[in-house]
Amino acid sequence: MDTEYTVDNIENNIEIVEQNEPISERNESIPYFIGVRGIAVKILSRFERSDAYLEKLLDNEIRNNNFNQMDKGLLTELVNGVIRWKWKLDWVLTGFYQGDYLKCLNIVKNSLRVGLYQILFLNKIPIHAAVNESVEIVKKIQGEKTAGLVNAVLRNVARNIENVRFPGREEDLQYYFSVVYSHPRWMVKRWLERFGEQEAEALLSANNRRPFIPIRINTMKTTQESVLQFLNEKGISYFVSRFIPTSIILKSPRLDIRSLEIFQDGFITIQDTSAALAAKLANPQPGNKVLDLCAAPGGKSFLLAELMKNQGELIAIDKYFAKLRFIEEGAKRLGISIIKATAADAETVEFGEEFDLVVADVPCSGLGTISKKPDIKWKREREDIQVLQEIQRKILLNAVHHVKPGGVILYSTCTTEPEENMDNIKWFLEIFPNFELEPAEKYLTPEVCTDGFLQTFPHKHYIDGAFAARLKKKEN
Repeated sequence: MDTEYTVDNIENNIEIVEQNEPISERNESIPYFIGVRGIAVKILSRFERSDAYLEKLLDNEIRNNNFNQMDKGLLTELVNGVIRWKWKLDWVLTGFYQGDYLKCLNIVKNSLRVGLYQILFLNKIPIHAAVNESVEIVKKIQGEKTAGLVNAVLRNVARNIENVRFPGREEDLQYYFSVVYSHPRWMVKRWLERFGEQEAEALLSANNRRPFIPIRINTMKTTQESVLQFLNEKGISYFVSRFIPTSIILKSPRLDIRSLEIFQDGFITIQDTSAALAAKLANPQPGNKVLDLCAAPGGKSFLLAELMKNQGELIAIDKYFAKLRFIEEGAKRLGISIIKATAADAETVEFGEEFDLVVADVPCSGLGTISKKPDIKWKREREDIQVLQEIQRKILLNAVHHVKPGGVILYSTCTTEPEENMDNIKWFLEIFPNFELEPAEKYLTPEVCTDGFLQTFPHKHYIDGAFAARLKKKEN
């Protein structure tokens, strides 16, 4: 059997057992898509024909269905897993399908993908359960003939799994990586040219890891000792980040973190270590005036306010009014009172005043977060990076007008791409010689710093890929 099928086996991280709920207990309001696997096919099909992000579609279905915790875990695993490994699944299915697999209806393709994903990656789910559910979904929609084809394909794959062959590594390395690690070819090409074969492969592999849950301790309300004691008492497995002691990574990927008392009481919040490092680099002080130009959903604003000991003023803006509630609700839960959420466009907003710190956590390609958001691989195109760079530079240009002499602009992204990161800072410093780069090494452990910047990678630091630069305005 190809070792790629078991490298990231679910048994290492999550235990899922087969669900055999009676039909009467399923959600009958959806005539075709019933049960966890049916809803998974529904989500995947909607994803392919819309611009919606996978996380939003998944959250909507979980909210609208009476799933227990195990159902939620299986649904999340199936949906994210199929998207994470879509090209590898399609390679296998194309080889076994009698006809043109790529011309299948989305419903049929996604039923096949969900079945095959369980066969290849979820060893605790019996093959007959994985196959039968996909067959039943297709039978309800397309009838017996198509369902019979799905049944034959999946059972044939299961019988011949050890005979599956992938593109030759030596003949076409880009194509091999693209299929085996399920990434768009343009992305593979870019990283091979930048990192070389060995490191590019490590990054591709890291992007396919199932993510753990990163939390951050709210030191305004509690201590690391108290939080760790709670986790130990609840039997929740975790480890403490080696970069920030208040950053904790929970090893239970299906844990409903929002249901925990320590979350509801505001003792913790969900935040990746890389985002916390960027806020630490900003180094706000109590009493500062801070402007966060792209704040929603508020994670960095919350940590900035905490570092300020809830003293001073922090204006958190977002382009979309509907997103402000996430900032306001989060601040209230965490006991933060200095944040004022305002709807405005970061490219053009004018406040007529200067701030000690302006944070530009700009819109970006998000290629450092593929592990958590596998749909980003398929939503992004090569051309997006140039478009985003233009937006990022406009926000930086506006940030300049709001920082006082001696103040700081904190520029940050959650991507690994140089055009959005180092290139923007080089461009900025050439235009504005009255700013200087303050080395990140003065504020953070050198392990996460490169050439004066915060720069993290999933395959090197086992956190999201991120970038940040601290730009200080000279006094005169």
